[in-house]
Amino acid sequence: MTPKELSKGTSKMTQYRMNGWKYSVVTRYLLFLFLVILFYVSLAPGLLPERYDIRVNTSSEKEIVAPMQLPNNKATLQAQEQAAEKVQDIYTIVPMRNDNLVISILDRIDRLNQDDQISAADKVAIYKEEIPQRAIESVKNFVNNSKNADAYPDTLLDEVLKKTSEQTYKIPEETFIKIPRLSSDNITEMKPVARQIVTRLMNDQISDATTARAKVAEMVSTSSLSDRTSREVVQELARLVITANKFYDDEATKTAKVEARENTPTVYIDQGEILVHKGEIITQDIYTLLDENNLLKDEINYWPQFGLLMLSCLLALGLLMYIRQADSRQFKFNNAQLLMLVLIFIITIVVLLLANVLKTSERPYIGYFAPVAIGSMLVTLLLDRSLAFICTVIISILSSIILNARQGQIFDFNYGLFTVVVSLTAIFTIHRASQRSTLFKGSIMVCIFGALSVLSLALIDQGNWTQMTTLYSVVGAIVGGVLTAILVIGLMPFFESTFGILSALKLVELSNPNHPLLRKLLTETPGTYHHSVMVGNLSEAAAEAIGANGLLCRVGSYYHDVGKTKRPSYFIENQNGMDNPHDNMDPKLSKSIIIAHARDGVEMQKDYKLPKPIRDIAEQHHGTTFLHYFYHKALRLAEERGIEPDFTEDDFRYPGPKAQSKESAVVGIADSVEAAVRSLRKPTVEQIETMIEKIIKSRLDDHQFNDCDLTMRELEIISQTLKETVMGIFHSRIEYPEEKPKAANEKLH
Repeated sequence: MTPKELSKGTSKMTQYRMNGWKYSVVTRYLLFLFLVILFYVSLAPGLLPERYDIRVNTSSEKEIVAPMQLPNNKATLQAQEQAAEKVQDIYTIVPMRNDNLVISILDRIDRLNQDDQISAADKVAIYKEEIPQRAIESVKNFVNNSKNADAYPDTLLDEVLKKTSEQTYKIPEETFIKIPRLSSDNITEMKPVARQIVTRLMNDQISDATTARAKVAEMVSTSSLSDRTSREVVQELARLVITANKFYDDEATKTAKVEARENTPTVYIDQGEILVHKGEIITQDIYTLLDENNLLKDEINYWPQFGLLMLSCLLALGLLMYIRQADSRQFKFNNAQLLMLVLIFIITIVVLLLANVLKTSERPYIGYFAPVAIGSMLVTLLLDRSLAFICTVIISILSSIILNARQGQIFDFNYGLFTVVVSLTAIFTIHRASQRSTLFKGSIMVCIFGALSVLSLALIDQGNWTQMTTLYSVVGAIVGGVLTAILVIGLMPFFESTFGILSALKLVELSNPNHPLLRKLLTETPGTYHHSVMVGNLSEAAAEAIGANGLLCRVGSYYHDVGKTKRPSYFIENQNGMDNPHDNMDPKLSKSIIIAHARDGVEMQKDYKLPKPIRDIAEQHHGTTFLHYFYHKALRLAEERGIEPDFTEDDFRYPGPKAQSKESAVVGIADSVEAAVRSLRKPTVEQIETMIEKIIKSRLDDHQFNDCDLTMRELEIISQTLKETVMGIFHSRIEYPEEKPKAANEKLH
């Protein structure tokens, strides 16, 4: 099909207009300006050591940071004491089975109350002496047993005795008078309630038993006890046996303070730390230190700042020029994706800066622990593999400057090479990733090649690498590779949900036939399922031919007709020889059933939480196309009945919206082409070509492509690709025109 033929019947295809911040030129260049600033700010600490114009015995006009790493013993001692002071008092939980105590007291009460030989007054006297003593003895027995078993330090057990003694509860006199009135039935009913209350409260961490005891009354009031005396006795006994179970552990606290001192690292006056505060008097020692490290200046020099600005502009400009020349037109004009790229650079630079903060002259290997391949990996998975290569170059330059451990040099070749190796390894191993587990497999390769690159550098430059440094660096490369995979897997859902990105990994997961919605489609509407698979094959080929997302088209095709599962028998591919219910149905009702499948499909996809791009294809693949058959059937019936039609053509159109993306438009075309070709008994090449051209032209004339950015050239490519794909799929059914003998002979030769 030629553009000229496509343009018949329509004056001009509506020009695609890109509105909003996503397609704003101003926004696009602001993002690149932000990249320049980001590069400048991140590289400045490593490339622009500040020089100071100061004199001895004068006050400093600004803060001065240390140019090198120096041990600070005084600060180390202060840090150790501060670490010890920060250690909070340690409290240890000492569980005591006070629920058994309250049951034993109730058992004693039950036995004594049944003894008729003892008067009530004597029983009261016994209870006054015995019940509190039981509570005291219970704690003492627990402490003695714990000491014998060395279960807890003696100081802690002494604290238990002291605190429980201080918080002893005194039962009111009137309660003892009421206890002898309790019957065995009362006590039987009281036991589970008392045990439950004590157990529940003692399960909490209790420093002050008074606070826990205050909760007893409410718990008793909501219990199953109805007898007033029983409720009062349970309440007082529970308060008696409830004790603190969280105690200050002096020995553990002292041990923690000692460990805090021992674990406090030596304090260094490291790069970036303050040597002189603003307004502080400069001593001779400080002046000498600054002079030896070439941090004093005689005149203002802005050339280094200008050079760094130029470098930052060159990095951003290289990225801009690459994107402008990229084949992916969608990426080139989508500021949302550019914003995502900026965020990826921010994440990568933050990782590099964090590694640089942790890295010291004594621990230069910390830089190899940084997951430097995270940026290249995210760009590969979320944006474009070829773009990942240029990003790798930029990130390698950044890492060689930010992680630079070589005094007097701008770039550190070691970190730069390491970043190149692991980033390129990541790109090559995951660019065809179809499962998230593939990322971990890719991380194994990143670990291996990262470790090999470090080892090769160590073998070449043995003078600057010790055995321990080499070992730690190799371990760091391995850990960094694993961290890269973990961070990428963790960040992928954020980018996918925030920017509406459907990565290849997510699309492949959705294409799994075991997805509940696809299984439903297969089992309930096998004809529609087969149709959807065929549409997927056609749309993927057509989309890839024009540079659109072929995998999205395939997966969207799988789900585009799931709405037909609500009324499968009303669609011809699922009727399997049965009578067509539309034959005896009002065309308006038939129309409603047919167009409802798009809306029903979207609702079902929402229920199954399918991403919006997939739902958009289901909603837009028919656009606002016209149902000719049912419209003309309605006209014919109205004519037969001799009545004026009470409907218009608009009443027999799909509700839309029209295709908003290339992918939705391609799926819509492929859907119509597959259905049309399937309806032919013995299709020929000419019939297929004519039918495809007719379908595309019909949709073009009907303005179905007005809201997407398909060009006439792309429609021609789609037409040609669909023809070739259909001929490949239906090869055995397509009849080719008979060739003249001469032509046939010429072909053979």
